[in-house]
Amino acid sequence: MTWATFYLVCLIVGAALSALSFVGGTLHLPHLHVHLPHGHPALSGAAGGSNAAMGRGSDLPFVNFATLTIFLAWFGGAGYLLTEHSTLIVVVIMLIATAIGLVGSAIVFWFIVKLLLKHDRELDPADYDRVGALGRIGSPIRAAGTGEIIFSLAGSRHTSGARSENGEALPRGTEVIITRYERGIAYVRRWDEMADSERTARD
Repeated sequence: MTWATFYLVCLIVGAALSALSFVGGTLHLPHLHVHLPHGHPALSGAAGGSNAAMGRGSDLPFVNFATLTIFLAWFGGAGYLLTEHSTLIVVVIMLIATAIGLVGSAIVFWFIVKLLLKHDRELDPADYDRVGALGRIGSPIRAAGTGEIIFSLAGSRHTSGARSENGEALPRGTEVIITRYERGIAYVRRWDEMADSERTARD
């Protein structure tokens, strides 16, 4: 195998793996999607999002699948061109190709950390806890009966079967707080009732 062939193989393999990674990540094709290590313990809190993203960026290793494939492609491309179109010796070509490969990897690493992970955020389990969520009655709750509540969690709209905590009837549109959630049923109390209780307790 000549040096030109070696570099050409590196270029083809690196470019092919990079393309497969991109297509798999964009289209979510089975077996092609590559998960880059984010370095965060859970998947995402709204507070301190930028600082959290910076922390995850610092935890992301420079040597990962994306940077390795780009290094291979740039290394192979530079080595092939220099071998075919220059009179430099093998060692010099190898050093230049390595440097160019590292530059390509650094560009991709910067793109991942600054542009992709910048908008990532850690998931806070509290954002998905139904208990304490504020909502409105969608379908009236009959006395000691069941209705429906509409509420939001982590920016998404949800509905659930609901019962009044104290068994009272609650008309449609009543603002309520979920006090507990059992077997797919949200138990609720009026928001104004809860607010009055808190004010009385403070006074």
